[in-house]
Amino acid sequence: MYKLFTANSKTERILQEYISQRNDIKSKLDSLKIEPRKVNGAHPLHGRLKGKWACWFGSNIRAIYTINDKNKIIIIEAVGTHKVY
Repeated sequence: MYKLFTANSKTERILQEYISQRNDIKSKLDSLKIEPRKVNGAHPLHGRLKGKWACWFGSNIRAIYTINDKNKIIIIEAVGTHKVY
């Protein structure tokens, strides 16, 4: 299982706001820790975001994250609407 971190305090604050608004996001984060490349519509990004991954936490809530397989770490770099890209 991977450990989950946020890249900075702003991302942490935004993520916590979404968690407080929607109960299902917590379970989606738990799923992400188990299969970061297969759940929640996870997909690799291209172009200027190459090397990063994205998934959705709800109808219009997206997360951009990096995966460190060696240390089993997921770093959430941004959370928000599709404009987060």
